[in-house]
Amino acid sequence: MKLIAAVLVSTAVFGGAVAQTPEPTANSHADATHAMMKAGDAKRDNAVEQHIKDLHSTLKITAAEEPKWQEVAETMRENAKDLDKAIDKRESAMGSATAVDDLKSYAEIAQVHANAVKKLASAFSGLYSMMSDDQKKEADEVFSHRNHEGKKVAGQ
Repeated sequence: MKLIAAVLVSTAVFGGAVAQTPEPTANSHADATHAMMKAGDAKRDNAVEQHIKDLHSTLKITAAEEPKWQEVAETMRENAKDLDKAIDKRESAMGSATAVDDLKSYAEIAQVHANAVKKLASAFSGLYSMMSDDQKKEADEVFSHRNHEGKKVAGQ
């Protein structure tokens, strides 16, 4: 659900900014699009770093767990970059996309997201196996689907 919201917000921001640009030339339009994508990427990068920091604190990662945590954190960063690329690709085609193109690009984003969740689960399993029972209980709560239904999520 958050992914859908992020895509919709990105689309709305992108569309609004393009609509406000007076008589764009091909170069100015491309430059504005590139600048907006970079700004969006930076904002998402900052959000990922904050989420990593919040999870580290919430899960009370110990010194012994730190190497496995770093693998999880790096996976989260890589996943965010992959998602950024998919979103940027979709945003750059928004002006000329047909309904079919739009659906296909959304499917690509959904697939990138699904792959990211699989990668994160794999990276997190090694860390989870090292955690104390209290940490596992907290992790179970943080990653449960209940958190996506309006309950508090770590870092929010």
